[in-house]
Amino acid sequence: MSGPTIYDVAREAGVATSTVSRAFSSPNRVSASTREHVLAVASRLGYRPNPHARALLSGRHHTVAMVVSDITNPHYFELIRGAEMRARASEYTLVLVNAEESPRLEWDQIQRLAPAVDGFVLAASRLPDENLRQIADQRPLVLMNRELRGHASVVLDHVRGCHQIVEHLASLGHTDLVYLGGPRNSWMAATRWGALRSAALALGIGARRIGPFTPKVTQGGAAADAAINSGATAVVAHNDLLAIGVVQRLAQRGVRVPDDVSVVGFDNIFAADLCTPSLTTLGGPHADVGRAAVEILLQAAGTTRGLDPPQVVLPTELVLRGSSGARRAARG
Repeated sequence: MSGPTIYDVAREAGVATSTVSRAFSSPNRVSASTREHVLAVASRLGYRPNPHARALLSGRHHTVAMVVSDITNPHYFELIRGAEMRARASEYTLVLVNAEESPRLEWDQIQRLAPAVDGFVLAASRLPDENLRQIADQRPLVLMNRELRGHASVVLDHVRGCHQIVEHLASLGHTDLVYLGGPRNSWMAATRWGALRSAALALGIGARRIGPFTPKVTQGGAAADAAINSGATAVVAHNDLLAIGVVQRLAQRGVRVPDDVSVVGFDNIFAADLCTPSLTTLGGPHADVGRAAVEILLQAAGTTRGLDPPQVVLPTELVLRGSSGARRAARG
C-alpha cells in the first residue's frame, strides 16, 4: 500500500498542491502560519516529500556535481573536503565524479548528470574552452584550478607562487632550472610554465620545459632521467606526485637530493612531508578553494544570469623542506 501523497496533504490541509510544495521546497514563499499548518498535517499523515517530485515542481535538485581530473591524486582531498562541507551546510548533496584524466569521459559524465544536478564545479578540467562554455549554457558552472574569461573560477595565485620558487632557487645559487610539465591539455601546466619562465628571465636564470608527463609517481622515473640529461641543477615538477617519483629515481641513480639536484613540487600533499628528503613545494588553502567554488555556485544557482562572474584568486605558500638546497658549486 502506497503512502500519502502531496494531494492527500493538500486536501486535508485545505490548500493547493503548489502551496504544499512551496512549504517544503521554498518556505520563504508561504506565510509562517501556512507552512506550520502544512507541515503539521504532513506529519500527522506520515507524508514525506519525494525528492524527484520536488525537483520537478521546483526545478531544483539540491545536488551539485564536482568533477576532478584524477581522484587518486591526494591534492584533491582538501578540495573535495572544502566543497562537501560547504554543500552540506546548505543542505545540498555533493556528487563526486572522477574523469580519470580523460576529456571524453569528463564530457560524457557531465552530460549524463546535467539534467539531475543544479550545477557543476570542475577541478582542473581537461575540457576545451568551447565545451566549458556549452556546459555553462546548461547549468551554473564554477572552475577550480583553471580560469576562463567570462566564467566563475577559484584558483591559487600560481603566478606569484612560481616567482617565489624561482627566487628561492636563485638565492641558493642555481643558474638554471628545468620544468617537468604536466598534461598537454592542462591549463595549470601552461600557467605554471609561463610564470616560471617569466620569473627566470627577470632573474637571469635559464629555464627549460620537458614533457608532458602524466602527473603520477610512476612517471617520475622518465621525468628524472630527462632532467639529468638536461644538466640542470634545479628541477621543478608539475605536482608533488611527479616530484616524489623524481626523487626516488634520482636516488636509484646515485644522484643526491639536494646536494646534486634540488627538487620542488606543487600542491603540498601530505606525502610531501613523509618522503626522503622531505619535499619543498608550493601549497595553499585548498579546502578554501573547494569551499569558495561551491559558495559561488550556490549563489549562481539562485540568481538570474547577467551578473559578472567572480574570479577568485587565493594566496599560495612556498613550504621549504629538505629537497632544495644550495647549488653544490656554490657551496663553500
